Amino acid sequence: MASEFGSKLKVTVFGASHGIAVGAVADGFPAGEVIDTGQLALFMARRRPGKPLTTGRREADIPELVSGVIPGSREDQLITCASPLCAIIRNTDARPSDYNAFADTPRPGHADFTAHIKWGGNADMRGGGHFSGRLTAPICAVGGIALQILARRGIYVGAHLDSVGGVRDARFPIKPDKALFDEIAGKPLPVIDDAKGKEMQKAIAAAASELDSVGGVVECAVTGLPAGLGEPMFDGVENLFARALFGIPAVKGIEFGSGFAGSVLRGSQNNDPFTAVDGKIETETNNSGGILGGITTGMPVVFRVAFKPTPTIGLPQRTVSLSRGEPAILEARGRHDPCVALRAVPVVEAVTALVTLDLLMLCDVK
Repeated sequence: MASEFGSKLKVTVFGASHGIAVGAVADGFPAGEVIDTGQLALFMARRRPGKPLTTGRREADIPELVSGVIPGSREDQLITCASPLCAIIRNTDARPSDYNAFADTPRPGHADFTAHIKWGGNADMRGGGHFSGRLTAPICAVGGIALQILARRGIYVGAHLDSVGGVRDARFPIKPDKALFDEIAGKPLPVIDDAKGKEMQKAIAAAASELDSVGGVVECAVTGLPAGLGEPMFDGVENLFARALFGIPAVKGIEFGSGFAGSVLRGSQNNDPFTAVDGKIETETNNSGGILGGITTGMPVVFRVAFKPTPTIGLPQRTVSLSRGEPAILEARGRHDPCVALRAVPVVEAVTALVTLDLLMLCDVK
């Protein structure tokens, strides 16, 4: 099982939801980069479980950086030292007994069945095992470091909850900036329009009260990237992002720029007219999402990631007994997010930051 992505910056994820720990190894971080541990902790807190409208599982999610760093000049600083950086996060609030029934009655919409077939019933599927959203915690640990490295190069990554259960937030402006990213990150619900955020909260709470779940979409933007990064066809910028982002549990779709909506437009509507601003070539609109022919245009890279509803719900669902080979009814127990997209916002940022830093290194951009 190869749970890794990246070329110059390789990220490998390990662990299971109800095992001893989860973690990630990032091999390729530039040496001499300062890590602000306080800033990293704030970023990790955005994904942490146990908050309103999320799973009842409570984890501190404090990463232990056991290699790849040396002490900095201050207590709250570490320095990357070129060797592989390993981040470990201990599981302290696991309840594996909640998942005993799923070994014989796979959850509809979950990987229980496919994992059983692939590994002959030997996969650890407690809480989703290696397929769980719990594995995104260490991704946020190494991704939070990548965000800090990018910021020192004038490149910023930000995301917001674009929609939940049919309620849609405002979209990013054509040129979002760090101030907007910081404002969204500081909110209890990561949205641009707070009124829409309240509607989303109601939709999530309603689904939870009915023992059900809802899906959502996260919009992400990368600003500060120069034009000319990437390759045509199979090594294009979209390809690099899509491969990694589809590794986030529950992701079912990605669109760049105008995406599927652009497919119903005419070329005269969807094309981005070129213009010159202070001697720099830009586009008046950004339906391309900052990418043409797999290569960055210099405009913000913008995409949206679709998350399916959480498959583990309390309502009775039709399934089968694997041992008896006959239909069965499953009423799932355990602690689960009624909307995974809510806590996925910083996860999308983390994966995006890692891919972006890898892209810069591939193109030898210092």
